[in-house]
Amino acid sequence: MNLDETSTGSAARTRRIIVAIDGPAGAGKSTIARHLARHFGLLNLETGAMYRAFALKALRGEVPLGDSHALEQLAAETTIRLEPDEVENRVVLDGEDVTGLIRNQTVTDAASRVSVFPPIRAWMVRLQQELGATGGVVMEGRDIGTVVFPHADAKIFLDAAPEVRGMRRFDQLGPTPAQQPEEVIRDLRERDYRDRHRVDSPLLPAADAVLLDSTSMSLEEAVKAAEEIVAERLAAHTR
Repeated sequence: MNLDETSTGSAARTRRIIVAIDGPAGAGKSTIARHLARHFGLLNLETGAMYRAFALKALRGEVPLGDSHALEQLAAETTIRLEPDEVENRVVLDGEDVTGLIRNQTVTDAASRVSVFPPIRAWMVRLQQELGATGGVVMEGRDIGTVVFPHADAKIFLDAAPEVRGMRRFDQLGPTPAQQPEEVIRDLRERDYRDRHRVDSPLLPAADAVLLDSTSMSLEEAVKAAEEIVAERLAAHTR
């Protein structure tokens, strides 16, 4: 399916507001966040890329992914920046552009493992709050509406059945995927379990989030629904 990536020229160039999009892996958060940012004239900040950048550093340094203390020490000597670009954020780790190095499955799995530790999440939350402090952003992740920006002006919890999300992820792997569909779905279910059952800020919808289940939707339908949700919330915010 194809999505018209052109932003609407008539969209209001709203500033200072915060749009939070949360949801499990493979739900389409990044795609919808990019579109909403263009449509409403906001900056798109992908927080999951920050966890992947840190996971990349841990892998490079052979730091045990289950050692909370060692990871906390590593975080103390790590800087991560997101630099918004037209297509996606540039991810800068300790001054190095690692945007093209953090999208493989090894780094993604490692990010899921390091993100369960409260000290790492607390550090990331501080960084994310600094990035969005002035508003005018769409921020997507797993605890944006509940922890990072609980007072966001518009909150969406984007979800879909695990089998649907798994097949979407499989389709993104290209013509010669290293995994079979059932393996992708199994890995996604395991990640879901870690995200939903971690002690610190588990994945769950904010009380005031609008639930958007895209299981039976096309990409265009999900994007349109998200646009309507945000437009309604922003209209209320303006009033």
